[in-house]
Amino acid sequence: MQTNKRRVAIVGTGHRGAGTWGRDVPATCAEHVALVGLSDLNPARLAVVASRLGAEGAAVSTDLDAMLAAAKPHTLVVCTRDDTHADIIVDALERGIDVVTEKPMATTAADVRRILDAERRTGRRVDVAFNYRFAPTSRKIRELLAAGRIGTVTSADFHWYLDTVHGADYFRRWHAYRRHSGSLFVHKATHHFDLLNWWIDADPVRVFAQGALRKYGAAGPYRWARCKGCPHARECEFYLDMAADPWLDSLYEAPSAEDGYLRDACVYRADIDIWDTMSAALLYANGVQVSYSLNAYMPVEGYHLAFNGTHGRIEVRMYEKQAFEAPVGRDEILVLGTDRSVERIAVDHGPGGHFGGDPLLHRSLFEPEGDDPMRQRAGARAGALSVLTGVAAARSAETGVPVEILPLLECG
Repeated sequence: MQTNKRRVAIVGTGHRGAGTWGRDVPATCAEHVALVGLSDLNPARLAVVASRLGAEGAAVSTDLDAMLAAAKPHTLVVCTRDDTHADIIVDALERGIDVVTEKPMATTAADVRRILDAERRTGRRVDVAFNYRFAPTSRKIRELLAAGRIGTVTSADFHWYLDTVHGADYFRRWHAYRRHSGSLFVHKATHHFDLLNWWIDADPVRVFAQGALRKYGAAGPYRWARCKGCPHARECEFYLDMAADPWLDSLYEAPSAEDGYLRDACVYRADIDIWDTMSAALLYANGVQVSYSLNAYMPVEGYHLAFNGTHGRIEVRMYEKQAFEAPVGRDEILVLGTDRSVERIAVDHGPGGHFGGDPLLHRSLFEPEGDDPMRQRAGARAGALSVLTGVAAARSAETGVPVEILPLLECG
């Protein structure tokens, strides 16, 4: 393999590791990246992915230590279960390896602090894969706010909708247990909290949140172990036939014999302990107030966003999936002035995943460093603040009281 390329290894070869990183990064950054290693605890899945990626010459092992020793990567991409991120990240940093981690960077305040400490001690770098920062509409919103188009920002409304395809999937998988994902306040909302932190350009300081399980888990009308062989398949709105998706089937069905992990587990399992209905009120260090919500069983996918300022308002309704006619391949940003001016700004999506964000994220990480005027590339502190906002929100939802965020950087 060419020595002038960035030597990249991947740990965790599920859908994200195999697709977004294993398949897409070489396609986007072939001249800058060499895939030198793959690791996964599941040998059957690892073999499938190594074959599909054509990883000849790469070190492939279920033993992460052995893979890293053989591959000698410059960068390790971490795509494992959320609660395992911190141990892997800290170990890699201490080996002198830079890390790109899928979000969330960690699931607890203690693990966030461990990662920040390891980064300081080793002088290595952690990047967090916040691909939504790179979506063209996200960048345009940041530009408008930074340019003062609505004066001083005073408040925001951010409401994210997961439909009954995407939303339900979190309740089939390991994400359904807080011990693994930290809840959707951490796993999913870390994306949204990071966007808010980046757009507002200030630290979040306090959150008051509420959460409930209204659709999935014990709230469901019936339950079984998994979709395959379920006697309720005909009547269940969430029945998933994995055999109809060869990619998912190859990654998870046969490999489940190795570790018992079911990709089509019942969304109505009684022991599910994350929320599907969440809201939070956030306060930022610069005084901005935010109203946030996340619902995981909607008939639409996308978000509503509005920023209010001393001289106007910015509104966006992003349609990702819905049953009615809506713009395709572009978003419209509405800029309203207190002088009654109105400007409609059309923003086209880019090629690639997450509205064009994925390829731009990959290039920012692996191409020779260039200008980053909007500070889209997110480091460990950005990852920390987004996680800690979710951790604080979950704690608030449990206790019924507001929780201060920044002290979590220093103590549990």
